[in-house]
Amino acid sequence: MTLRAGIIGTGGIAGMGILGMHDAEEIGFKRFEESHAGGYESSDDIELVAISDVDQERIENFGAAWNIPSEHQYTDHLEMLRSSDLDVLSICTPTYLHHEHVRDAVDVKPDLSVIWCEKPIASSVADAEMMIESCEQADVELIINHSFRFTKKLQTLRDLLRGGIIGEIKTINALFRRELLRNSTHLIDTLIYLLDAKPAKASGYINGENDAVNALDGTRSVDDSGGGGFVIMQDDTFVTIDCTLARDISSMSIQVIGTEGKIYLNNDDGVWKYWDLTTEGHVEKPLPGIDGAWSWEVDYSESFANAVRHITDLSQGSEQNYSPPQDASKSLEVIVGFYISHFTGSHVTLPLDNPLRNVTITSW
Repeated sequence: MTLRAGIIGTGGIAGMGILGMHDAEEIGFKRFEESHAGGYESSDDIELVAISDVDQERIENFGAAWNIPSEHQYTDHLEMLRSSDLDVLSICTPTYLHHEHVRDAVDVKPDLSVIWCEKPIASSVADAEMMIESCEQADVELIINHSFRFTKKLQTLRDLLRGGIIGEIKTINALFRRELLRNSTHLIDTLIYLLDAKPAKASGYINGENDAVNALDGTRSVDDSGGGGFVIMQDDTFVTIDCTLARDISSMSIQVIGTEGKIYLNNDDGVWKYWDLTTEGHVEKPLPGIDGAWSWEVDYSESFANAVRHITDLSQGSEQNYSPPQDASKSLEVIVGFYISHFTGSHVTLPLDNPLRNVTITSW
């Protein structure tokens, strides 16, 4: 049986191009495979049949690019949910709307099998928890598009680290571009995914710098900006996170040091390296089961097709969720913790207590 999918929000990540990855003059007019629609297009098991957006011109451009008939284009997502026979739903709207659209989806269409929601999960931990609870009550699988999780290299690296390839992990240094919610949620979620420990304490710095104001033609002021800090995990692993740099001079890099080895990853420069420390000196060796470095052009691009295959398996009950909302909520909690720490001058204990779970970081 072919599953039927719909999309709420027909902007860049839905299928029409992303600044920083595609030519600016083509964004909004040309279809791009590294997207939700591209993932569905790659599958014989899921068909994209309906789309919704409040912007009439944008939805018409999307419909023309992805061959969605006008009668299945909606400017009201509630009307799409009521009128369309859907099994899977993508939510590609601005972060601050995610919780509303997830709630509407399970209220109007509780027989959905899977909701595939863009990252970050929400603008506040309380909103994320509402999304999780709503989906659990409706028995709808909620999967968050932290796309690195859908790449084989990162899955293999996770198995290697948890299998003890570098011994007991002691410290991690991680770097990526601003802003914290819009971009660096990828970095923080990657750390949550790789480590077998939860965040216990955060101390943060916010620099107030935001590239997206110009890049996205932002018409309103938002909190989302560059920043970083340190996180102490429950097993005392010390993690530093630097997401202060602008896009054009940044690299996504992670260095993980353990008692028996160290690993250095740079996804922008195409470098993944491993050193064994169990013999005399630092001996560089290949990472077992991993051929070459992770890349945006191959691994990231393939992640959407991989995610759709995983969604198919989830809908059939044959897999466990690779990117569950509970993990996405932990990543968000670290970011919120950085903001609270910066503005209060304090260390912040995680998980957050009420009323801090209601602290909202505005973004797009």
